[in-house]
Amino acid sequence: MYNFVNSSLGWFHLASSVVAMITGAYVLFTAKGTKTHKNIGYGYVLSMVLVCGSALGIYNLTGRFGMFHILAFVGFATLVAGMLPLLIKGIRKDFRVLHLWFMYYSVLGLYAAFASELSVRVPEKPFYTMVGIATGSIFVLGSFFIFWKEKVWSRYLLK
Repeated sequence: MYNFVNSSLGWFHLASSVVAMITGAYVLFTAKGTKTHKNIGYGYVLSMVLVCGSALGIYNLTGRFGMFHILAFVGFATLVAGMLPLLIKGIRKDFRVLHLWFMYYSVLGLYAAFASELSVRVPEKPFYTMVGIATGSIFVLGSFFIFWKEKVWSRYLLK
């Protein structure tokens, strides 16, 4: 088995990812709109910026720009799209629900990346098949959860 982390940038990426996974889970599973939710949510945003940014500098998997670099841009775009409805003053309340959707899928993308990273380390397994299974599983299970909780969360955002 090859080294778990190959560089200081890799360690930084790993540490930022762990912080993002913990803060992301916290904001999803606790009360919305509290001061703690907002503060930890900003911690999530910062850690995700660091995760996505550091991912762009890691090339030891394929040696060139690839699918995971593109997904880092997608992750950053999802993060920005999730924050804009709260940062734009005077936005209609019904657009604030976009915060819920984009931030939730931002966290799902993070966990899908984590599951993919773990699954590709299984020796002698097809790389893209493992990534697809890991990502698909996370998004299917996570989507069930978001559809189950969406009405509760939307009621808060539409107040």
